[in-house]
Amino acid sequence: MMDELVIISGKGGTGKTSVAASLAVLASGAVIADCDVDAADLHLVLSPTVRERHEFLSGNEAVIRPDECTRCGLCHAYCRFGGVTRESGGGYAIDPTSCEGCGVCVRFCPARAIDFPERRCGEWMVSDTRCGPMVHARLGVAAENSGKLVTTVRREAQRIAKEEDRSLIIVDGPPGIGCPVIASVVGASTVLAVTEPTVSGSHDLERLLALTKHFGIPTAVCVNKWDINPAMTAAIELKARETGARAVGRIRYDTTVTRAQVAGKTVVEMDGPAKADIIHVWDQIRQRRGTDGER
Repeated sequence: MMDELVIISGKGGTGKTSVAASLAVLASGAVIADCDVDAADLHLVLSPTVRERHEFLSGNEAVIRPDECTRCGLCHAYCRFGGVTRESGGGYAIDPTSCEGCGVCVRFCPARAIDFPERRCGEWMVSDTRCGPMVHARLGVAAENSGKLVTTVRREAQRIAKEEDRSLIIVDGPPGIGCPVIASVVGASTVLAVTEPTVSGSHDLERLLALTKHFGIPTAVCVNKWDINPAMTAAIELKARETGARAVGRIRYDTTVTRAQVAGKTVVEMDGPAKADIIHVWDQIRQRRGTDGER
């Protein structure tokens, strides 16, 4: 049976990706998916070798054919998003960063001089890493539909896991509680929420736990840099238990984490206090799956 472990956080900067990368090393042979497509950075420590690249097409974008444009200005008048710009020569052009793909300009152009092709929003890749196969993506500048791209990455990771008979997928999810997060966690076996002992960390974790509870996803909580505020850490763990989540460990503040990032390695590939803490978190998660790490 295939399990899918999704590591997420209520806010950015909690150490989510550092934990996800370390778990990928400890799992040894899992399929890895980087679903933080708006700001992907798992590749910085796992150094993937890309073997497949695919375009990500989503939505549509207007394109004016200047040779056929009669310069009537209707497209400019009807656009409510500032997506049509007037050029110095009197013609018109589409600003791709402002075009919402609504198609109004296409509908009302009397010369039918506006094309409406699918929009290239980014790309997704399949790579090899020292930890196993990895599916990751890059969303384009000002591109949208990150939730759809997350779904594409997860679906491809599931396909690889099934074809290669791998029992675990480790997903580095996006921060927050928005559409990309929902696309990352729905249907997952387990969610690991990484938080920090701060007021904002506690607040955003509460929202995240409400989300996973709504979807009925078993959730574990890990407090990173717990020793900078032990009292807040205890309060966070109590709140997690009250909402039905499990507290699976604490990770100490450790300057080794920064040295590992500079070296392009995961935390567990360096000697430091945080290494033992992350191994403990992984052991707690493995106990849920079975003592050998597989169902």
